[in-house]
Amino acid sequence: MPRDFPIGNGNIFINFDKDYNLRDIYFPYVGKENHTSGHISRFGVWTPDGFNWIGDPDMKKVSARYVEDSLVTCVKLKNERLGVEIEIRDAVDPETNVMIRQAAVRNLMPAGRLIKLYFHLDLEIYGSPIGDTVFFSPDLHSLIFYKGKRYFSLSCQHDGQPEAGPSGYTTGKKHTYSLEDGTWKDAEDGKLERDPITQGSVDGTIEMTLDLPALGERIGWFWVAFGTNIREIIEVEQFVRRHQPAARLEHTQKHWQQWVQKDRHDLSVLDGDMAAMYKRSLLVVRTHFDNRGAIIAANDSDILKFSKDTYSYMWPRDGALISHALDRSGYGELTSKFFAFCRSSLSTFGFLMHKYNPDGSAGSSWHPWISLSGEKQLPIQEDETSLVLFALWHHHVLADTLDRSRQDYEQFVIPAADFVVRYRGASGLPLPSYDLWEERYEVTAFTVATVYAGLMAAANFADYHKDKPHALYYRQAAESVKAAAERELYSEEHGRFLRGLVWNHERETFEPDLTFDASMYALFDFDIVGADDPRMIRTMEGLFDALSVKTEVGGIARYENDYYHQVSKDIKNVPGNPWYICTLWYAEWLIAKAAGIRELEEAAEWIRWTHRHALDSGILAEQIDPYTGEPLSVSPLAWSHSTYVKVVQEYMAKLEQLKSKDRQPKETKRADAEILETVT
Repeated sequence: MPRDFPIGNGNIFINFDKDYNLRDIYFPYVGKENHTSGHISRFGVWTPDGFNWIGDPDMKKVSARYVEDSLVTCVKLKNERLGVEIEIRDAVDPETNVMIRQAAVRNLMPAGRLIKLYFHLDLEIYGSPIGDTVFFSPDLHSLIFYKGKRYFSLSCQHDGQPEAGPSGYTTGKKHTYSLEDGTWKDAEDGKLERDPITQGSVDGTIEMTLDLPALGERIGWFWVAFGTNIREIIEVEQFVRRHQPAARLEHTQKHWQQWVQKDRHDLSVLDGDMAAMYKRSLLVVRTHFDNRGAIIAANDSDILKFSKDTYSYMWPRDGALISHALDRSGYGELTSKFFAFCRSSLSTFGFLMHKYNPDGSAGSSWHPWISLSGEKQLPIQEDETSLVLFALWHHHVLADTLDRSRQDYEQFVIPAADFVVRYRGASGLPLPSYDLWEERYEVTAFTVATVYAGLMAAANFADYHKDKPHALYYRQAAESVKAAAERELYSEEHGRFLRGLVWNHERETFEPDLTFDASMYALFDFDIVGADDPRMIRTMEGLFDALSVKTEVGGIARYENDYYHQVSKDIKNVPGNPWYICTLWYAEWLIAKAAGIRELEEAAEWIRWTHRHALDSGILAEQIDPYTGEPLSVSPLAWSHSTYVKVVQEYMAKLEQLKSKDRQPKETKRADAEILETVT
């Protein structure tokens, strides 16, 4: 089930599914340790007329969204049969390691009655159910879960009795005897057994009793504190009780609303939906940004069912592109942590590995060190190294910190750029490496374009630091790559650019890869050719024809006959599932070549297509079903959201440029037109 509501603070990351069940808890690194393994932690309500959990058919979701421009959720649920309505607001405190839940309960019956709320926590600490402990603390009036150096507390209070704590609790075994075991089952009769401690594969539930008047409302507060030892838990518990959860929730809401307003763009030029989606995307990306610098691709544990691995890693490519969008927004202080992470992760050979864990260790990989023919090869995607070079230069320019870039230049730029220069063949093109989709070992247009951009960035760094030999060395190499790209990657026969070149071991030559691939957009985005170059126009028009999804859902696929999560074999109409980033790349090309407002509007429609196909909460998955529009693969994907941010930034810039042109005096515009006609 797709994840719909990420919240976090850079140390904690929490996911809710589409039914609004708590599903993923990461701490103390975003993406490193999932302490639920994707199991559901339930929230339910008991009334004298019956019981319901969130997600049960009778518990209808009235609305599900975030509080505007914040990382505070707001989900309204209603059960007509039980005569109860609940509005839940959840958030992770930005300064303290605690998740706070506000539950406003409304009694829809014309008579007063007792209503009970149940918060169930199903943890597998360090991702394993072996050897966990949960006990009830009489001092804190909390359930304490722990194993090793990971501690969690589950607590509550309500508006009428802030010091009372839970009206009931229990601990117990789960996932042991049957699919239906666990303390959550104990709650369904409205009475918990009060077992004080359990070890092994455990869970725990607390109860809050509210006395509601006829047609009245009461507010209950729950929170989950996080720590690496019991002392930290006690400190967080004392903090929450001293400052009160209501005040901390309000503080959290204001914190994120102020944070998102720091974006340097004038969003008033956008329509309301586009501006809201832009800000939502910034906030979603921030939840995936660990405070130590790793930017995690996605934290949806549901993907475990598909591959027995997750997206909870830092890919340098994703991180570089995400950082670039954030830098353009003005969040350079945050992105500097990402570049420090990359600097410390650079291999002794000068390249970045496939992916990393949030703590800086190497992530899992399917890239071999030896080919099927027995030849040694590097298990890399070269675009990951070159894109960090590119993004790092723009980071310092946009943040106005070039005067503080010496360490980055000496410890990252020079060794990385030296590797990129060396890792080229006789033609001047880069040697083969894995493509950005991590599937093919070849020389791709995307990698070539990023290598050119990375080397130009390195040359710019060298110029700034008055390192003339390196400046000349990197710039000459970059121009060589660009010339080779125009020579080797363009097919006169087909009148367009190639996806790449594949080495034929038998013939000992490179052969053209004619597959249309959305990533070919990089040829214009990284300045190999202009967006309005006839060769690029033919390439992108052919790409659009080949990769458009010809269903009511629409959108653009990755490449022809994309197998990943493939839904249909009708390749003519469904070449692959629609991907948000691929659809937005096409919009970016339309923006780049637009000569007037009318042409720009075509790009705006593709941007609107993106948020029309988002979840109601504004969340973008990796891809969607070509027939139903339902999310496929991970959700959310940070790269999808950052691409939305970057393309909307390009749209705003082009809109201002075209409006400025329209504001010119008629005589000036007429003169400009005459000059243009003469030059042409």
